[in-house]
Amino acid sequence: MATKPQSYKNHIFYYPPHHIFFYGAIIAAFVTCGYGIYKFDEQRVIWIMMTAIVFLIVWLALMLRQHYALGNQNRTVRLEMRLRYFILTGKRFEQVEQQLTFKQIAALRFSSDQELLALTDKALAENLTPDQIKRGITTWLPDGMRV
Repeated sequence: MATKPQSYKNHIFYYPPHHIFFYGAIIAAFVTCGYGIYKFDEQRVIWIMMTAIVFLIVWLALMLRQHYALGNQNRTVRLEMRLRYFILTGKRFEQVEQQLTFKQIAALRFSSDQELLALTDKALAENLTPDQIKRGITTWLPDGMRV
């Protein structure tokens, strides 16, 4: 499958079944419930309960998504960065890792091997934000396998 080279402008990934269909259905359910609450006075309690159920479904979906997928992905990112840093320097990444936030580490992983060390040093010296790190990348290391 041919893909465009990754860059700052196109690095965000959308998963249509989740971001379009699921969220679209949730928005439609909230709109319908809101309409029912204000249109049908005699059934207002039922519509309020339906709204609460839809809210609980959204909350549960977000919590599970965050907890499982991102927890595993974050662990993988840390391990990947430890390996890349060791390959490039022959030194362990853990001391550097303790001085960076996870978001900074995640931003650094998009940089090519040629840029990683200099950008890591700059992130440490200047306490760059993840967005500043991403903007500083000229050769992106694509990641099409994110959750």
